[in-house]
Amino acid sequence: MRSDYPFSAIVGQKTMKQSLILTAIDPLIGGVLVFGERGTGKSTIVRSLTALLPEIKSIKGCPYNCENLNENCSHCSVSAKKLEKKPTPIVDLPLGSTEDRVVGSLNLEVALSQGKKSFEPGLLAYANRGYLYIDEVNLLEDHIVDLLLDVSASGENLIEREGLSVKHDSKFVLVGSGNPEEGELRPQLLDRFGLSVEVKSPRELEERMEVIKRRTKFDDKDKDFLTFWEKEDTKLRRKIIRARKKLIDVKVSNKVLESCTKLCLALGSDGLRGELTLIRTSKAQASFENKDTVEIPHLRKVAQICLGHRLRKDPLDDVGSNIRVERTIEEVLGLSLIHI
Repeated sequence: MRSDYPFSAIVGQKTMKQSLILTAIDPLIGGVLVFGERGTGKSTIVRSLTALLPEIKSIKGCPYNCENLNENCSHCSVSAKKLEKKPTPIVDLPLGSTEDRVVGSLNLEVALSQGKKSFEPGLLAYANRGYLYIDEVNLLEDHIVDLLLDVSASGENLIEREGLSVKHDSKFVLVGSGNPEEGELRPQLLDRFGLSVEVKSPRELEERMEVIKRRTKFDDKDKDFLTFWEKEDTKLRRKIIRARKKLIDVKVSNKVLESCTKLCLALGSDGLRGELTLIRTSKAQASFENKDTVEIPHLRKVAQICLGHRLRKDPLDDVGSNIRVERTIEEVLGLSLIHI
C-alpha cells in the first residue's frame, strides 16, 4: 500500500504541479521554489512526485547513485559494477541539519572499531541524480545556504576535513518551500531556482469540500480511491517518460527566441539566466504536449513561473511581481493566459 498521497488526486495547485512535472521532464531547468501559506499542500505535492519519476540505473550499493564507473567514487572503484534499478531519490533536508549531515563526515564507528578513516556520505550524496527538498527554505542557516550554492553551481561536493579528502557528484533538482511571512530568501539562493510558484488555499466551496473528501478516503485507505488514482499517476508517468525521450528533438524558432529575449528585456531581468530557463522550460512544455516545435503559447504558459522571481524589487511599485509579469507578457506577446 502506497504511503504518499497520489499526485494526480491533488485538487487545484495547477501551477505547482506543472512546475514539478516540467523539472521531471528536464531536470536541467533547475529547482522549484514554492511560497505560500501553511496548509496548502506544498510538502504533500513534492513527496507525491515519487510515483511519477522514472527509475534510475545505478551501480549496486553505491550511495552516490553513480550510473557509470566514476574515478571520484570510492565505492565504484572497489566494488562490483553490477547495475540495479532504483526509484529516483527525493531527499529531505531538515532545517536543523548540521553541516556534517549535509555534506558528509568521518565515520566514527569505523574509525573507533577498525582504526580506519572512512567517509560517511551526507544528504548531498543521496540526493545525486534526484531531488533535494527543503521545507521552510527561507529559514535555512546561512552557512548551509553557502554550501548549497557551491554544490549547485559545480555539481560536485568536495569535503576536506579530519584528514579526509573526498569528492563526489551531487547533481540534483532543488525544491524549496516556505511561508513568505516568516522571512525572505537570500537573493543568491533565489537565483538558483529555475522556477518559482506562489500557492494559495482554495477559495471556492466545492473545491475545499473535494479536498476534504479525497483526503479522508486516502486516510481511510479506500481501495477504490487508491486504485483509481494510482492508474492516473501511471498514465502521467508514461506521459513524462515519453516527453523525456521527445525533448531532444523539440525545435525552437528564431521567432520564439526573439519573443523570449524581448520579454526578458522588457521586464529588466538580470543576466541571461531568465532567457535560458524560459527557453528550456518552454521546450519541456512543448514536449509534454507532444509538439515538435516551441510556439508562442508554450512560452506564454511558462513565462510567469520562469521570470516572476527574477525581477528587481521596486519600492515605489504598489503591485506584485506576478502582476508586473502578466502585464508585460500581454504587452510583448499579445496573449492573455485565459485565451490559451
